[in-house]
Amino acid sequence: MASVELRGLTKRYGSLAVVDNVSMRIEHGTLVCLLGPSGCGKTTTLRLIAGFVEPSEGEIRVGDRVVSTPERSLPPERRNMSMIFQSYALWPHMTVTENIVYGLKLRKLDAATIKQKLGAILATARLEALAGRYPGELSGGQQQRVALARALIVEPETLLLDEPLSNLDANLREEMRFEVRRLHDEYRYTTVYVTHDQSEAMTTADVIAVMNHGKIEQAGSPEDIYDRPRSEFVARFIGMSNVLRGKTLDSTHVSLAGAPLKVTGEPLKTGGDTAVSIRQHQIQILSSKPADQANVVPATVVRQVFLGSSRDYMVEAADGTQLRVVTPASDNVAPGSSIWLHLPADRCRALAG
Repeated sequence: MASVELRGLTKRYGSLAVVDNVSMRIEHGTLVCLLGPSGCGKTTTLRLIAGFVEPSEGEIRVGDRVVSTPERSLPPERRNMSMIFQSYALWPHMTVTENIVYGLKLRKLDAATIKQKLGAILATARLEALAGRYPGELSGGQQQRVALARALIVEPETLLLDEPLSNLDANLREEMRFEVRRLHDEYRYTTVYVTHDQSEAMTTADVIAVMNHGKIEQAGSPEDIYDRPRSEFVARFIGMSNVLRGKTLDSTHVSLAGAPLKVTGEPLKTGGDTAVSIRQHQIQILSSKPADQANVVPATVVRQVFLGSSRDYMVEAADGTQLRVVTPASDNVAPGSSIWLHLPADRCRALAG
């Protein structure tokens, strides 16, 4: 049983902190996705955990062992971790079977144990029919399953994945997200998964840690990160929220285009400006002024795009604030139309400054 704990983890190159005072505990059996744009520090964090990079400050603990500090760092081969890279790194001259059992042979396990473990992992990864093939004879998804099987068969305490699906086409990438999650549920190793793809993170993760400029902006379940973003960066990066700015009226209300909006989320500072997020699909377009005008803002349709199952609108409030709104395809409102927008109070999230 091995948890992974990062305590004040920092990595500097000169004056630049690419990982900046990151603290996080990953419980045993949890799959955590480090999610963020290029350059946010997620891959460096993974390489620090793996032991390929030494920290400038802080420490990494696996279970009750300290594996990294600035003064002392265990080499990767002594950390009982398996890492899967973007390229899969399969031996082209070895069959699927030979690739998978390579780590067991290095550990000098007996033939009977190797055979038993191989049979189990081939069945779990659905590779029995491919056992005698070479990597060049496999599809990208099949190669990915071989890489996963090779990593899992050695029974690591921790499994590390660095953008493992980035080389696959869109359809196969979507299929493999579920495969990664299925194998995790089967083996329940502590897993750290790096990706820039929010759909990948939402599908695979127990916990998503959203990174920006070397720091963790927010960590939580996929539902928590999506429904309750705490910062403007998280709101924009996850699900492409509208982020509106208005003057704080009191402890629960913000003014938008002269209309008071009741909001939830972060505490409000009266008299200042507040950023508020709301998802495009959570806004309702009304063609006539409603009797209940709570959280209702007048606006004009700027443009409308038909997307088959939905319509994508750009609308503009009286103060020039523009919002994107996604509605069912049956809601057809022409550009130039005067409308009213209902922004439900429980969906308007005040964000940290």
